[in-house]
Amino acid sequence: MNFELFTARKILKGNNEDNRFSAPIIRISILAIALGVAVMIISMAVVNGFQTEIRNKIVGFGAHTTITSFNTQNQLDPKPIDRNQEFLPIIKNHKGVNNIQVFATKGGIIKTENDIYGVVLKGVGSDYDWSFFNHNLVKGHKISITDSIRNDSILISEHIANKLYLEIGDNIRMYFIQEPPRIRKFTIAGIYNTGFSEMDELYVVGDIKHIQKLNNWSDNLVTGFEVSINDFDQLEEVDEFIYHNIGYNFISTSIRTARADIFNWLELQDINVLVIIILMLLVAGINIISALLIMVLERTNMIGILKTLGANNLSIRRIFLYSATYLIAVGLFWGNLIGISFCIIQQQFKVFKLDKDAYYIDQVPIEINPIEVIVLNIGTLLISVAILVIPSLIISKITPAKAVKFD
Repeated sequence: MNFELFTARKILKGNNEDNRFSAPIIRISILAIALGVAVMIISMAVVNGFQTEIRNKIVGFGAHTTITSFNTQNQLDPKPIDRNQEFLPIIKNHKGVNNIQVFATKGGIIKTENDIYGVVLKGVGSDYDWSFFNHNLVKGHKISITDSIRNDSILISEHIANKLYLEIGDNIRMYFIQEPPRIRKFTIAGIYNTGFSEMDELYVVGDIKHIQKLNNWSDNLVTGFEVSINDFDQLEEVDEFIYHNIGYNFISTSIRTARADIFNWLELQDINVLVIIILMLLVAGINIISALLIMVLERTNMIGILKTLGANNLSIRRIFLYSATYLIAVGLFWGNLIGISFCIIQQQFKVFKLDKDAYYIDQVPIEINPIEVIVLNIGTLLISVAILVIPSLIISKITPAKAVKFD
């Protein structure tokens, strides 16, 4: 058996009398490592969950990439394009693309007996993916849209419904400022709440044929196409592919570019996690260094005897590094158990709530990335052991004669 490893195991298994001074310090060090690792795991899971939730809400309203006419300067007064484009089959066949759907937008004013409210009517077609609104509907049902019959039903947000005192089944009139002014009557089929106030306060979803009729467009004219992809991490790659295949008359805009303010804010959360990880590693490092120095101080007699018997400094340093590494591993185990358990409990039972108006979501979101957790554990172990190398050099300063007499 390896001499250093054998001796390290004997030290760790020593009786309470042998470890009367170091035992409480070791326990505190293990606790500090465990809490530090738990905090790091929870921080990463919360930030990952928060970024994913907010990203999904933004993408839910506008897809990952939007294709419009190059001459369109304002989405409320767009230049129409033909829905039958040669590039569509090329984009649809890209492995990263999930769905392509047409859309059109037009500004309007909802008028009730007592109030008026400015909105944007987003028209969608039969190819629209309703999964986002299915997840965020609080009342009613989605709209059934076909290519043949125009549907007068709409979805409005809970915010608009509360402002105007509207309910499912209510009929409303929407005014469109144009020459000549137009009025359309709609029936509320569903009420949604995404928690993303910037969108909830603005958008009403209805049949694209209303906008085509209001703008005197034919059935093949639309504002543009919304492209959703399978993996958000491939957004730049897919957007570049789309850009190079749509021609010079069109422009593609990724959601990251269109909403750079939101995505820059989300990226700042990564810096917060990095700061937390660095602080936790410093705390864990200081605690494990303290434990190592106490262990060396308490085992000074043993160090002197080992040197007298011919053990060199490197060999003795390995004994204490093995012991400290074991303590770090114990701390990592408990830290993972605490951190992952907390995340699972929050995922399942939504224990910790948030103010939806401030954070866009009503509970602390959790998303555990196994690769990040593995890298965190390996990194913590390697950094902690590396930190211990320098204080372990104190062993080389201990001489056999003084060590044997040390008490």
